[in-house]
Amino acid sequence: MPDDDLLQRLRRFRDHAFPMHEEQFRVLVDHGQHPATLFIGCSDSRLVPYMLTGTGPGELFLVRNVGAFVPPYDGSWGYHGTSAAIEFAVLNLQVRRIIVCGHSHCGGIRALYGGVPDAARNLAAWLELGREAALPVAEPGADVLRRTEQRAVVLQLERLMDYPMVREQVEAGTLSLHGWHYVIEDGEVHVFDVASGSFIAAAEASHAGTGPYEPYAESPA
Repeated sequence: MPDDDLLQRLRRFRDHAFPMHEEQFRVLVDHGQHPATLFIGCSDSRLVPYMLTGTGPGELFLVRNVGAFVPPYDGSWGYHGTSAAIEFAVLNLQVRRIIVCGHSHCGGIRALYGGVPDAARNLAAWLELGREAALPVAEPGADVLRRTEQRAVVLQLERLMDYPMVREQVEAGTLSLHGWHYVIEDGEVHVFDVASGSFIAAAEASHAGTGPYEPYAESPA
C-alpha cells in the first residue's frame, strides 16, 4: 500500500503542531470565535492569509473563491456562499475590518481574456463578476494583467458597499474596508489608497488600505 501523505500530515498536526496551540484552541471553543477581520481572498494556493498577516487561530474569518470576487447584492436569496459569509461576518461576528486581497499571476483574472473550458459553466458565470475590471485589449501583457488584478480589487470594494449592513457600519465608522494586491514574487502587498486612487507598496504606505470612499463624515447643516 503506498504511503498516504495526507494521513501523515494529519498525524504530524495532531502530535506536533496542535500541542503548541492547544490552550488557544480550548479558549476559542469555550468562549467562541471573535475575529476582527473578514479576509476575502483568491483561492490560489500561493496566497496564504495567515502567513501574509502574521495571524493565528481565531483572528481571521476567511472567504476564498476564484478571483476574490464579491457577488452583487441583488436582493435575491439562495445558495450564495460568499454573500452568506459576508452577512455572517458583519452581522453575527461584528468584524471591524474587511480585506479584499487579489494577487499577481491570478489565473481567474487571466481567464477574463482567454476564456475557460466549455464544461466549466459555473466558472464562466462566476468570472463575469470581474468583467468590469478587464481592459479593452485582446492579448494582455504583464502590465495589463497587473492593472486588471488591481482594478478587480477595487470593484469588489465597491460591491461591498451595496450590502446594506456593510454600508451602514462603514458610514457609522465601526467597519473599515481594505483593498490589497499581493505580488507573490516580491513578497510585497500593495494597499489601495482612495485619496490617490492607486495602490501603494505597504513598505511605503501610511495605512493598511482604504475602501472605495473617504471615511464618512456628516455634511454640515
